[in-house]
Amino acid sequence: MDIMNWLGALPGAGAQGIVWGLMAIGVFVTYKILDIADLTVDGSMVTGAAVCAVLITAGVNVWLALLAALIAGMLAGLLTGVFHTALGIPPILAGILTQLMLWSVNLKIMGRANVALPSRQFDLILNNKEVWTTILILAGFSAALIALLYWFFGTELGASLRATGNNLNMSRAQGINTNFAKVLGLMISNGIVALSGALLAQYQGFSDINMGRGAIVIGLAAVIIGEALISHRSAGFIVRLLSVIIGGIIYFAVYQTVIFLGLDADLLKMLSALVVAIFLGFPYVKKTYFKKSAGKGGKTHA
Repeated sequence: MDIMNWLGALPGAGAQGIVWGLMAIGVFVTYKILDIADLTVDGSMVTGAAVCAVLITAGVNVWLALLAALIAGMLAGLLTGVFHTALGIPPILAGILTQLMLWSVNLKIMGRANVALPSRQFDLILNNKEVWTTILILAGFSAALIALLYWFFGTELGASLRATGNNLNMSRAQGINTNFAKVLGLMISNGIVALSGALLAQYQGFSDINMGRGAIVIGLAAVIIGEALISHRSAGFIVRLLSVIIGGIIYFAVYQTVIFLGLDADLLKMLSALVVAIFLGFPYVKKTYFKKSAGKGGKTHA
């Protein structure tokens, strides 16, 4: 491995890691707060990218395009929430249904499989030719999003979402409208995911119908790696959100390293899934096997 080339590629991997870390915060909202595995994100990320790219190429201000992408993602989350709460469809299946629908919607939005968004032609917020500037801008986005979520989940409405995820039956007994909380949480989550998709489209210079494939795996990897870095029982909410961003950066740094080591690119998705499986299974393995082994070791005698 050429060390200098590897080091030169790390800033780009860091920028991608922050973008995907923002997406992973959306996954964090449903997976860790609402206790829902939402597969909508594979489609809503593309929706955000498609809306942003199409509007910018049509001459719309880039900030308005980002706002439109956020709203489009929230509508996707609303659809999943309605499928789940109004029709009684399990959340994982509701997410799959919305994801399938978004495939057609995204194609209609773009009019083709991809839309080019060259930085030399349009005034974009992010630019992969100015990586360090991009990293600073993304750091600002991350700080603003974390601060906003910290404020929101400290409000009465935000507390109702956290209570719904912690104990559904108890929340209902306390008079919380848990269906509304679930729908709102899914809307917030997919709005964040779509926003990250819009930022990713600007950074890489195009939106593509396949760019969200495997997004849920990357999002879970960032969340799980981030939580492996901290003791989540004692860490504050801001630290947990920040750890998700760091998890995304670590994921893409490892990803870049694997590429430089010459691993077959066709195996990268499998590697991602294995990383998630290992981190998800580690607490269970530790609890089930290692504690039993310690228990069988016998007692110490004075």
